Amino acid sequence: MRNESGVTRLGFALLLKFFEVEARFPESVREVPAAAVEYVAPQVKVPAGAWAEYDWQSKAQRHRGELRAAYGFRANTEEDQDRLAAAVVARRRNDHVEPPAPGQVRRLVGKAVKDFEKRFLRARWTGSVTRPAHGWRT
Repeated sequence: MRNESGVTRLGFALLLKFFEVEARFPESVREVPAAAVEYVAPQVKVPAGAWAEYDWQSKAQRHRGELRAAYGFRANTEEDQDRLAAAVVARRRNDHVEPPAPGQVRRLVGKAVKDFEKRFLRARWTGSVTRPAHGWRT
């Protein structure tokens, strides 16, 4: 973060903290809680109101890539989604379980995401998730 300044510095810091807490990136500027913006902004010496000016297209994409690399993640691809869907179908067939209704699928996916986030946070707090190697302070 040492090479960032102004709104870009704030944007990077907010993406970093959101990723650490949620194990994913926000879909838009509006998804980041105002309280988080108010809390982080003074720490990076940028007015909280600058968050609305963050370059969500190019800067956010670059920052996401840097954070993924620092934490050992990669972007989710269509191939990943296809493999996941195939694994779910195969498991259900193997276990002789009828397919869920569309509404159940949404709930199952939501539960899987929440379970992943809980495991990620637990690992983060116990120190088993690798911190960025670039000396960033979190």
